[in-house]
Amino acid sequence: MVNLPQPLHSTSSGITIPVLGFGTATYPFAAPETLRDCILHAIKLGHRHFDTAALYQSEEVLGETISEALSLGLIKSREDLFITSKLWSSDAHPERVVPALQNTLKKLKLEFLDLYLIHWPVSLKPGKYEFPFPKEDLLPMDFNSVWEAMEECQKLGLAKHIGVSNFSCKKLETILSTAKIPPAINQVEMNPLWQQKRLREFCEQKGIFITAYSPLGGKGTPWGTNRVMECDVLKEIADAKGKTIAQQSQMDNGTV
Repeated sequence: MVNLPQPLHSTSSGITIPVLGFGTATYPFAAPETLRDCILHAIKLGHRHFDTAALYQSEEVLGETISEALSLGLIKSREDLFITSKLWSSDAHPERVVPALQNTLKKLKLEFLDLYLIHWPVSLKPGKYEFPFPKEDLLPMDFNSVWEAMEECQKLGLAKHIGVSNFSCKKLETILSTAKIPPAINQVEMNPLWQQKRLREFCEQKGIFITAYSPLGGKGTPWGTNRVMECDVLKEIADAKGKTIAQQSQMDNGTV
C-alpha cells in the first residue's frame, strides 16, 4: 500500500489545511453502502482532509468511520484530521445556524469542525434538505445576520474556522462590509476550463483562500460535464509529462 503525501497549505487567515481533500458527496445525494469502506481506505492511504455537508447525508457515515479509524489506530487522534461541513440553505437563517452546526457535530460525533461553510448564497424555507430545490422555496438571504451567526459558531468553539461556498465577489463584499471575522475560505467550482480568474484575484486581495470542488468537471452531476476529461489540450500536456489527465488537472488547479 502506497501512502499519499499530505502537503499542507497555510493561508493568510491562519488555516493550515491539507491540500488534497476527500469529498463525500455522491449524486443523487445519499450515503451509499460503499462510502464507509471508501473513507476508511482513504484514511489508510493517507487522506486527512474530509469534506461533507448536511445536504450530502454523509455526516453520520463519516463520523462512524472516524471512530473506527481511531479504534483501529489508523489515526492517533481527532486532531490528525481536517473536517469540513456546510450549512444547508434551509438552515441559512440567523436563529437556525448554531443549532444546525450542533446537529452536524452530533452526527459526526465530534466536538468541533475545522471548517464550517455556508453552502450556497441563498436561503430556503426551513425544514427540507433537497437539491434541486423548488423555486417557490427560495428566500433572499440576510447575509449579514447569517454571517454574524456563523461568527458565533466560531466564538463558541464549534468551528475553528468559518467560510462560504459558491459566493461571488459582490456577495463576499456584502459580508465583508460588516464582518468581524472575515470568511477564511470560499469553496467554488473550479477546473482548468473554468478558472474563476476574477474571483480568485478578488479573494487573494481580501485574504480569502479559494478551494476547488469538481476539479475534474463533475461528470454525473446536474452542473457537471466531461469536458475536462475529454480535453485534447490537457491530454497533450498530460502525455508530455507522463501524467493522466486527472493528475494534470489537479496540478493545474494547484491541488497537487
